[in-house]
Formats: sequence, C-alpha cells, structure tokens
Amino acid sequence: MNFIDSSSCLENCMLASSSVCRRQLFLIRSLGGYCCRVHMERGGRAISSSLSTLGADAEGVMRKITPKLDPSLYKGQAGKVAVIGGCREYTGAPYFAAISALKIGADLSHVFCTKDAAAVIKCYSPELIVHPILEESYSVRDDEKATVSAKVLGEVKKWMERFDCIVVGPGLGRDPFLLNCVGDIIRQARDSKIPTVIDGDGLFLVTNNLDLVKGNSLAILTPNVNEYKRLVEKVLQCQVNDEDAYEQLSSLARSIGGVTILRKGKTDLISDGLTVNEVSIFGSPRRCGGQGDILSGSVAVFSSWARHHLSTKNNESSMQSSLNPMVLGSISGSALLRKAASLAFENKKRSTLTTDIIECLAWRRYALHFDPVIACQKLKRLQLYIPNGFASFSDDVNDVGVLYVGMN
Repeated sequence: MNFIDSSSCLENCMLASSSVCRRQLFLIRSLGGYCCRVHMERGGRAISSSLSTLGADAEGVMRKITPKLDPSLYKGQAGKVAVIGGCREYTGAPYFAAISALKIGADLSHVFCTKDAAAVIKCYSPELIVHPILEESYSVRDDEKATVSAKVLGEVKKWMERFDCIVVGPGLGRDPFLLNCVGDIIRQARDSKIPTVIDGDGLFLVTNNLDLVKGNSLAILTPNVNEYKRLVEKVLQCQVNDEDAYEQLSSLARSIGGVTILRKGKTDLISDGLTVNEVSIFGSPRRCGGQGDILSGSVAVFSSWARHHLSTKNNESSMQSSLNPMVLGSISGSALLRKAASLAFENKKRSTLTTDIIECLAWRRYALHFDPVIACQKLKRLQLYIPNGFASFSDDVNDVGVLYVGMN
C-alpha cells in the first residue's frame, strides 16, 4: 500500500502531526503492517489524479473512539443499540446485526421484530433483548391499522431515548403496513436525534420516500450494488458512473441533504457530501449472505462511540468539531468487517459463513498486522531510522499488541 502525506490527514485520521504520522506509518510498513486508503474531496470539487491521497489509520481511529475498559463504568455506557427488523421469512439478518454490535463491545443490543420472528431470534442467543411488537398486513384488519400503527410507534418510543444508535432494515421484508410503521420509527429517531443506520429493506423504504432521511446528518445509508443503483436512478436520475465514482457518490450524499453513504463494493466508498473516503483493505473472496448485516451493526456501534468521543469536553477542538462521527464510524465498521472476513476465510476458505466472521470481530487482534516475534527482531534495525526516538510494545487490557512510537 502506498501512502502520500496530506495536510488533511490530521483531520480525517485523528493523528498527531505530519512528522509523527510519517514515522508511525514508516514503522508500521516496515513491520509488515498496513492501513486502509482514503481519498478525500472538499467542498464538492471533482476528484482528479492531482488531488492528494493519504493513508487513513482506520485502526487508529477505532482505537481513538473506542471507550476504555474502566471498572467505574456501568452497564450501558459502552453503547446501547437497537435493530428494527425481522419477520416471518427473515430471522437471521437482525440477529447478525444485533449480535455483531455486542461482539464489538456494545453493552446492550435490542431487536424489534414481528411476533413470528421473535421466538426464533430469542433462541439464537439469550444475549439479545427481543421486542415482538411489529405487525404485518396479514394479521391486521383494515379498520385496525391506524390503531395498531400508533401502538407500535408508542412501544418503540418508550425505548428510543435510551438508544445510542438504531439499525433499520435487516430482515425487515417489504410488507406495506410494516414498512409504514417503520417509516414512523425513522421519523421518531430523527426527532430524538438518534443516529440511524439504514440497510437492506430499509433502503427500499427510504429510496421510495427520501423525506424520511433528507437533511438528516445522523443517517447512514449502506447500499450494495443494486441498492446504490436504485438510489442513483431515483435521486440523480442517471446511471451509475464508476469512472467518476467519487464525485457521483459525493453528489448523491449532498442531494439527500448531507446523509452519510457507505457504498459497498470491492472497495467501500464513504461520503457525507464533503469528503469521499475509500476503505480498500482486502476482505474475503467468499461472499456469503449476512456480511452486510454485520457491517450495519458494526457501523452503529462505532458511530455512537465516535459521536460520544467528539462530544466530550476534553476532546473539543476546532479540528474535531469539523469531523463527522458518522463518517468515522463507517470507516471503522468497514475496516473491521474486512479484516474479520479475511481472518475467517483464512481459516475456513470456501466454507466460510457469516457466523465464522462474527467470531473474528475482536478487532484488537488486528491492531497492527505483524508477527510479534518477527517485529521484535526488527526493532533494533528500525531504531536506526528513528534518531532520538523510542518504540515499545504494550500488552495492557486496552491496547493488546499495540506498538507505541514517539520522540524523546
């Protein structure tokens, strides 16, 4: 992976200074490590070959925004996430999203689903809090729909203020009445200023009713190839242009009012209309279903952590005030999923399943991509390139295997 330093690297990657950044990246590369690459665009200008590219320390961002493990914390302070989805046909998707949030480090994970799906999802894991409150058309008479819809919204509203982020769409299905109820939930989340990740059938709902998310800077859309195509055709009224992918993505995000869009693909592109970011860490050639659900749960947790991190008084600065926590969360979630998928495929090859990837979500094992024994052998030689510097390993509970580099 090639890196080109940029003055905007500080703002996007939350690194200390350009000189320190160069030394850290040099040492990481020398040890066999790598990061994801980010391309940035400011103010809607077209991206060209002359625009600077830079090495985005996605793992540095993850480490920065992740709350420390502290005995003084109480249940819920590391994140409370809710998944809105799950119906008769689809019970796996909401489970994948909700359990991934827990595996990454959220304290509590809820699932709001239909009654038909609730018992199945409960049997998948006792860790999830399952609310069987959603209804489909077949179970509601026409004269009851208004009453039932209000009841569903009321039940969700009681919990809404407790959540740090919600995920809408995994396993939702396309029942018209159910989608109408979920549309009301999205509006309630917006009014409550709760970050909302929209995936799967939630994107089908939003594409046909853009007012649900238009102008909501706390909304994240995570379309795959086909979902992105439908969004572009609906909003920009043109076809997908891969030759001008960065500008088109940025234009799409601006046209929907500054939402963050994570376009999934061979490389993941992320934009809020102001910046365009590319996560190009190699994942897995095995494309089993459910990886998008892992991503939505991951992005939900990291976005809520980033929002909390940037809102604390100790972290207030002119630089950080311009950072978008939804973008940081999307970068982190994308990078983590790709590394987990890569590790799972390394072990299981063609038989890799989504459950295998979930078991590889302990992201701290990817802090730096090197063999510690080989790295230690190289340290003496590397210090020749860091005059008056130091390098050391940490093995504490919060930074397992992290290499610290600094200047004396």
